[in-house]
Parts: sequence; C-alpha cells; structure tokens
Amino acid sequence: MELTLNTPALLFPALTLIMLAYTNRFLAISSLIRNLYREYEKERTDMMLSQIYNLKHRLRLIRDMQVMGVLSLLSCVFSMAFIYFRLQTAAQWIFGLGLLLLAGSLFVSVYEVVISTKALNIQLSNLEEEEKDKGFLATKLFSKT
Repeated sequence: MELTLNTPALLFPALTLIMLAYTNRFLAISSLIRNLYREYEKERTDMMLSQIYNLKHRLRLIRDMQVMGVLSLLSCVFSMAFIYFRLQTAAQWIFGLGLLLLAGSLFVSVYEVVISTKALNIQLSNLEEEEKDKGFLATKLFSKT
C-alpha cells in the first residue's frame, strides 16, 4: 500500500475538532472542581468529597485523552515528513501508530463519558429520594419514559 501526503493530512481537521472537544471538557471539569471545592470549604460532606474524587479521576482521563490526541497529530506530521523523504515503510508504521493513538484517545473518551453519566445518575437518584421523602410528585418528574 502506498501512502500519500493526503492520507495523514485528512486526519488534521478531525483531530483538531477532537482536541477542541477535549479542551472544552477540561474547562468544564475545572470549573466544576473549583466551585465544588469552594462549597466543600464551607460545608464538608461525604457526597461532595466523593464528587471531587470523581472529577479528579475524570480530569486525569481527559489529560490522557489530550496526550494521545496530540501524539496522534504528531504521528501524522512525522508520517507526512517520512512520505516527503520517500521513506514509505517508516511513514506507514508511524501513521499506523497515529491511528492507534487516536483510537485509544476515543476509547478513553467513551470511558470518561460513562463515568460522567454514572455520577450524574447517582446525584439524580439522591434528588429523587429526597423529593419522594418530601411527598413531591417525583414519580412524574423522574419516571423512566
């Protein structure tokens, strides 16, 4: 298989958009951590502490996603350089490595979304229990339709 300069170049727009999405996640999590930490200083609860630990874990995952995304982008750049210097075999291996890094980044992204969803579901179930205890019509609000 002959690799042309266009093949690795095709990934640049996709990788750029992925990195933008990862950066937005990072900024959102950072903001949540700062706000939660301020609340935790005022009133320390176990739930807040567990949320902070969850966010810390998610922050590490986002860092890993970003590192793999950047390495994937660099692999595409190096692959293009090897193509330019007519080192086809090296270019193919480096491009393959870039694809694997991109796939790894996406898998970690899916894992982070799953963790995020579980944390939100736990918080919503706690809210549902509190509202049921108050006699609120939580069944209509929290029904699984």
